[in-house]
Amino acid sequence: MSEMKHTAHIKPEGVEIAETVLLPGDPLRAKFIADNFLEDVVQFNSVRNMLGYTGTYKGKRISVMGTGMGMPSMGIYSWELINVFGVKNLIRVGSCGALQDDLDLYDVVLAMGASTNANYASQYKLPGTYANIASFSLLEKAKKIADEKGQAVHVGNVLSSDIFYNADKEAAGKWRDMGVLGIEMEAAALYMNAAHAGVNALCILTVSDHIFTQQETTPEERETSFTKMMEIALELA
Repeated sequence: MSEMKHTAHIKPEGVEIAETVLLPGDPLRAKFIADNFLEDVVQFNSVRNMLGYTGTYKGKRISVMGTGMGMPSMGIYSWELINVFGVKNLIRVGSCGALQDDLDLYDVVLAMGASTNANYASQYKLPGTYANIASFSLLEKAKKIADEKGQAVHVGNVLSSDIFYNADKEAAGKWRDMGVLGIEMEAAALYMNAAHAGVNALCILTVSDHIFTQQETTPEERETSFTKMMEIALELA
C-alpha cells in the first residue's frame, strides 16, 4: 500500500504501512506494542527516532508509530500517514490527566470529542467554530469491544491543549466545569486532519495522572502498563 513513497519524516524503505495505524506519542511505547502484541514485525521508520513498525495482530495487518508530543507533531505525522501513505484508520493511544472525580489512574477514556485551546483549525478558514469529533464507526466499535471484554470505559469530551505548564491556574477548573474528562495534547489535530481527508480517527486514552488529586504514574508505567487501552485499539484493525 505504501509503495516506495517517503517524506522528510517517514522513510519506510519499501516496508508496507497498514491501513490501520496505532499512534502513541512515545516512540518507545510504539516499540513496546510491536514487541509484545504484533507478530512478523518489520520496522518501517526510524527517522528522528520516531519508531514505526508493521506486523500482524490475530492475522490482520496493523502498524504502530510514535507521533511525539503536541498538535504540531501529531499534525505532521498524521497528515503524512493519511495523504502520502494512504492510511484509513488512525487510532491515538495515549495518556491524559483526569479532571473529573470519577476518573482514577489507569481508567480508559474514549474521546468522543476533542475541545482545544489551539489555533490549528485556522488553516481551514471556517466561518465558525469547528467541533472536533471521533469517527463514529471506530468509537462505536471500540465501545463494543470494551463491553465484550468487561472493560469499563469513560466516553466523552477531552481537551487537546497546547499548554502543558499553564500560567492560568483556573483553566483546568473551567474545563472541568464543562464536563471535560481529561487533558491531553494531540487528539484535536488528529481529528481535524482525518475529517479534512475523509478518513477515520479515534483517540483512546489511559489516565496517567489526576490534575486535582495530584496522583500520577511513572514514565515507565506509561510506557509499558497501559495494556487495556492497547488491546481495545488493536481489535479495531
